[in-house]
Amino acid sequence: MTDKKKVKKYFVKIEPDECKGCERCVNACPKAVLKMGTELNFMGFPFAYYVGAGCVGCSACFYNCPEPGAVTIFEVSDDADGDSEKEEDEED
Repeated sequence: MTDKKKVKKYFVKIEPDECKGCERCVNACPKAVLKMGTELNFMGFPFAYYVGAGCVGCSACFYNCPEPGAVTIFEVSDDADGDSEKEEDEED
């Protein structure tokens, strides 16, 4: 019997229309999985995006972002039911 520890996986969702392009989330990320894009949102700001792999769920991006609702971190679970996700966003 092998007792494997499950490695938690996370991903970051950036709401483009909430992002003001300040790059705080990009600079705060210890794994450098957030980058600034060149596309503009409806306000004319470039917005951050998740590169697609490597998030460790530390929430540094979430806590450094000055815009409520711009950054959400999700834990990806490997349930037998399929693709279920647990939202880790903290709301007041």
